[in-house]
Amino acid sequence: MRRRTPPPPAPLPQRDGVDPVRVRLPRDGAWATVREHLVERLTGAGPGVVEGMFDTGLIVGADGRPVAPGAPYEPGMFVWFHRELPPEVPVPFPVEVVYRDAHIVVADKPHFLATTPRGSHVAQTALARLRHELGIPTLSAAHRLDRLTAGLVLFTVRPEERGAYQSLFADRLVRKEYEAIAPHDPALRLPRTVRSRIVKERGVQAAREVEGEPNAETYVELAAHRERLARYRLLPATGQTHQLRVHLNTLGVPILGDPLYPEVTGPVPPGDFRRPLQLLARRLAFTDPVTGAEHAFVSGRVLRAWSSYDTWAGGEQP
Repeated sequence: MRRRTPPPPAPLPQRDGVDPVRVRLPRDGAWATVREHLVERLTGAGPGVVEGMFDTGLIVGADGRPVAPGAPYEPGMFVWFHRELPPEVPVPFPVEVVYRDAHIVVADKPHFLATTPRGSHVAQTALARLRHELGIPTLSAAHRLDRLTAGLVLFTVRPEERGAYQSLFADRLVRKEYEAIAPHDPALRLPRTVRSRIVKERGVQAAREVEGEPNAETYVELAAHRERLARYRLLPATGQTHQLRVHLNTLGVPILGDPLYPEVTGPVPPGDFRRPLQLLARRLAFTDPVTGAEHAFVSGRVLRAWSSYDTWAGGEQP
């Protein structure tokens, strides 16, 4: 099997912590020019946008020089450009750095901030912010947290070491602890381990449980309770999409502020940060695969429905 030649390094710098778009021209095609191919390929950019980018020299080749509007099509050629970022409402909470060395950065992510660029969230992500604020353009995420979940996220500094840290999560070598605020049910027998099969279909907001061999496992423990509220300690053994949210909902105690479980509600308007999902990635612990150091990190965040339920329920901006 012929190995694919790795792409050359990007000739354009990041912009606000966001990488330029890289496009490789297909090996097969009947396009006469690079411009003709990109106009056909990037239809979502809008009429005249790609042509205008060529005219103003915004599309460049591996040497960093603008690709001429009439440049002939070259199969396998790489080109780069910065896309026009979608308008984003700034998330008005800081990303706190818990730990930093030459290999990793551990950050305490706020609610409402995506971990990495995706869809309409690009510059307003923890990764883009940290790259810009820390001046580390090579920073990458070793795993992800849901946009609505707050807490600890591990980032890697050196691209050649990223795989080693990602393998920690794939091989279940990271000890993760979450905290959730949800209704208290005196009849619910805890602690217990919940196992089920969870599927998440593309284009469908909520995940669901189906019959079959379990692929999701969560240990659930009651940490404290008062009146109708409880604070739950969650230890996931697996990392399925929305796993903790699905499992607490299955137990009849859906997490406060969840817009998907037990039922999908209307989308929260941009800029509405009043009732964050009460789920927090509280603790991360692992043996560093590069240095051998034993790491244990704890989030400094407090779930507001527990510290001040009336403030959270009243929808006061934090």
